[in-house]
Amino acid sequence: MLIITCLLFCAGAAKAQSVYLPQSYQFYQKFNGQVYSKSNGMHTSLRPFLIDSSLTGRYNELMNVGVKSDRKNWFGRKLLNEHLLDVQTKEYTFYADILIDNIFGKDFKDGKNAPSAFKPFGYILKTPLGINTRGFQVGGTIGSKFSFYTSAYENQAIYPTYYNDYVNASGFVPGQAYDRSFGKAQKDYSYVTALLSYTPSKYFNIALGQDKTFIGDGYRSLLLSDFSAPAPLLRATANIGPVQYMMMWTYLQDLKAPKFDDFGSNRRKYALYHYLDWNATKSLSLGFFNAVVMPEADDQGNFHGFDANFINPLFFTAGGKAGSPNNVLFGFTGKYKVFDKNALYAQLILDNQKTTGGASKSSNGYQVGLRGGDVGGVKNLSYLVEFNTVKPYTYADAQPLSSYTFYGDPLAHPLGANFREFVGLLNYSIGRLDFQGQLNYAKYGLDAATENNGKNINAPYAATANLTPTVGQGISTDMYYAEGTVSFLVNPKYNLRFELGGLYRTEKNALGERKNAVVTFGVRTTFRNLYKDF
Repeated sequence: MLIITCLLFCAGAAKAQSVYLPQSYQFYQKFNGQVYSKSNGMHTSLRPFLIDSSLTGRYNELMNVGVKSDRKNWFGRKLLNEHLLDVQTKEYTFYADILIDNIFGKDFKDGKNAPSAFKPFGYILKTPLGINTRGFQVGGTIGSKFSFYTSAYENQAIYPTYYNDYVNASGFVPGQAYDRSFGKAQKDYSYVTALLSYTPSKYFNIALGQDKTFIGDGYRSLLLSDFSAPAPLLRATANIGPVQYMMMWTYLQDLKAPKFDDFGSNRRKYALYHYLDWNATKSLSLGFFNAVVMPEADDQGNFHGFDANFINPLFFTAGGKAGSPNNVLFGFTGKYKVFDKNALYAQLILDNQKTTGGASKSSNGYQVGLRGGDVGGVKNLSYLVEFNTVKPYTYADAQPLSSYTFYGDPLAHPLGANFREFVGLLNYSIGRLDFQGQLNYAKYGLDAATENNGKNINAPYAATANLTPTVGQGISTDMYYAEGTVSFLVNPKYNLRFELGGLYRTEKNALGERKNAVVTFGVRTTFRNLYKDF
């Protein structure tokens, strides 16, 4: 706290920027050429970004694709050029938009005979699969130090069966919110974010609100990803020379933990994160990560009280309260720009666990990847290739409430643990057209009845668990995934676009094979990540 206070009062007079850039792989990869340029020494592994001088030019370019300054008609300007509301002054800026997702779809394999019963616009036209989203976003800045952003969405959807099965099992639409349909085919849920950001100087930022945080340079993160729902957070980030230091507190919930209060409220837990990233050179970066999850109370309703370690700016190793069932994880990151606009990156996650019977073991996982932009001198051509693997039982705990999850969704990789995965992505933009292709292969071990083979990180890590686990143990399963999208950008300010997409997914093991071949078309907005590749 002393460090934070000193930084606040000693903030320099240099003009600071605090423009919030929502985390989205589809959008962020368009900055590859700038972010991974050898001439750029910015920190790249903590996201969302706040726009700085090295990204301003590219950001303005992307926000003006197809924009024509000579449009005089109000409707034409609002449809193609501008935010619905847009105020720009020297003292403050403000914008607001109505956001929609109206998607028609059909699964030609698993749901080929499904009736066309869903209405993406809420009336008339029907489709077997689809999404109907109505929402808004509001954002802006006050001076050069404050920024704010909020968004809210009301959604109804019918998803492919593999996605529906996930929602029905967890009671939660991954990365979104509660499923208010309670197991019905048509899902009903909301999604809300809100963030206040204060940048008193170019050296320091404080963010407060409900949002997502992503750590790493990859498409996936084994440390902290945006797969789970937006979390209530307080995040402090310092940038001092070549060092970036982040400390964040979040307040999480668990849907399945035994409830003990009179209202049947979800059980809560705190999570504390530290992340330090050191740019040893403009090409080489090394990082250290630490996270701890601590339940608010035990299963008998005994509250642990406040732990002073939760304001410790140094890396956290254990709880100060006797009997506090903390789950502590450590991780490392690395990045090297092998040549201009291309970077090799890696992650390592370490988790030491103790079972209810007292036995303990260490689990780990790692990631290696390569990504870049402007490939072969072709502007707006980006790629990523990545390998991820995590041993069984990593992120889990003897007490499920202490697992590394939020509302049951993994806080790191969507597949949980006990898997290995290859990912390849290619993206190219030309004018208003955008093309993206993706290929995934994953191998993981599923559970038979009464088993726990380590993939489901909500399951308790017990004394009977295998102390020498291998990746793929259990019902060995192969998953193949391919997806392609073609979109036409209508308005770059809030990513309004027409999008045609195709998805092919096969999951097979000794018990059988499931195939999905989904085609979708519709109008979309926003920069959110909506993961389907799990």
